[in-house]
Amino acid sequence: MTKIHKAFENGKAFIPFITCGDPDLETTKEIVKAAAENGADLIELGIPFSDPTAEGPVIQGANIRALKGGVNTDKIFDLVRELRKEITIPLVFMTYANVVFSYDADKFIKTCSEVGIDGLILPDIPFEEKEEFLPICHKYDVALISLIAPTSDKRVGMIAKEAEGFIYLVSSLGVTGVRSEINSDLSSIVKVIRENTDVPCAIGFGISTPQQAYDMAALSDGAIVGSAIIKIIEKYGKDAPKYVGAYVRSMKDAANS
Repeated sequence: MTKIHKAFENGKAFIPFITCGDPDLETTKEIVKAAAENGADLIELGIPFSDPTAEGPVIQGANIRALKGGVNTDKIFDLVRELRKEITIPLVFMTYANVVFSYDADKFIKTCSEVGIDGLILPDIPFEEKEEFLPICHKYDVALISLIAPTSDKRVGMIAKEAEGFIYLVSSLGVTGVRSEINSDLSSIVKVIRENTDVPCAIGFGISTPQQAYDMAALSDGAIVGSAIIKIIEKYGKDAPKYVGAYVRSMKDAANS
């Protein structure tokens, strides 16, 4: 059992996403610390990949900047080792199957466990193909986090029954990115999830404003925000930590209001 459940023990969870190495790893470290200090309950750390198919232009840009800066998986593992000297909240990686395969899946997931990564999100691995990674994740006590989308349809209950850590409920069709409105019928999906599991679910994709955080957290167990945070980092660069911290505080307060 991983400690991810702790993220959902203090009201609605706020979960920021941060691309490692954008603009550099030292700034990423300070951003993660600022997010944790300002109320983040769990943090998703993105491992940059050259073809991030689930990502919109904002996070794609962060991936490109990080890779151009020379970031690689080993450097990110070292970053997590450093973070774990101070950060106690759950941390999960979000990346793509090729990153794990190219590193060697057993070695990658074992190292995740050793450095203090609690879960793994692989958006390009469908539910039906998770057995490629699930036994290894169980071997090293790293949660393989399931995604459920508006298109999951009759598979929602099936995915929920086997979910672990938390469920990442995708709010909208398409890729990540800020949206002015979220119109999917998420309440009916959450209802099916609740009927099939006690594993918490958090909603992501498109959330950027405090009102959206409040609305999505009211429907579920928490809100996930990526692109809006990456925009702050892109704007302020090395000075971003304090601005990200203030944003996280406002969103955490909204989610729990």
